Amino acid sequence: MAIRRSSSGKNPQSTDEAPAAPGDAGLAGDQPQGDTLDRYHIAILAELQKDARLSNAELSARIGLSTAPTWRRVRWLEEQGFITGYRAEIDRRKIGLGVLAFVRVDADRNTGTSTKPLEDAIRKLPEVISCHYISGAGTFELQVLATDLEAFSRFTIDTLLHLPNVKDVHTSFSLGEVKAGGGVPLRHLRGG
Repeated sequence: MAIRRSSSGKNPQSTDEAPAAPGDAGLAGDQPQGDTLDRYHIAILAELQKDARLSNAELSARIGLSTAPTWRRVRWLEEQGFITGYRAEIDRRKIGLGVLAFVRVDADRNTGTSTKPLEDAIRKLPEVISCHYISGAGTFELQVLATDLEAFSRFTIDTLLHLPNVKDVHTSFSLGEVKAGGGVPLRHLRGG
């Protein structure tokens, strides 16, 4: 289970109330059947996307549920894989990563056995912050961070072009962010 810390440093999932025993979770009516999410689960997801540092008490007040069922619901969302982790959003420019590049990688061969070593190599590169299989021209679309154009050029020549099964790379650079780090849309879960 992921541990979240409030701004006070306390574990926000801690409460003075003990978590429900397995048998009494249903009595509180706060556990969904299967993968069904109710309005409280959706509200928890929405609030934690806005501010994952909320204490359990703050979260429960925002969603209109007492602390114990809120804590159990957050724990259930984590255990079921709806919440996969908590992390700080870092302004890349403040830490000297001024270049964001979108790199289309063309593989020499597009078969499962030939692209697997390329996938494995890409996963190991910290400069690559996301990688997607894409339709149309190319095999992968990468988002790559670098300090400047010279560093990006060195990374491309010394690393990307030497990855297994790479035929070619095509790069576009971000000229400015319009939206980044947004939460996933939840409207479809609410039926609207």
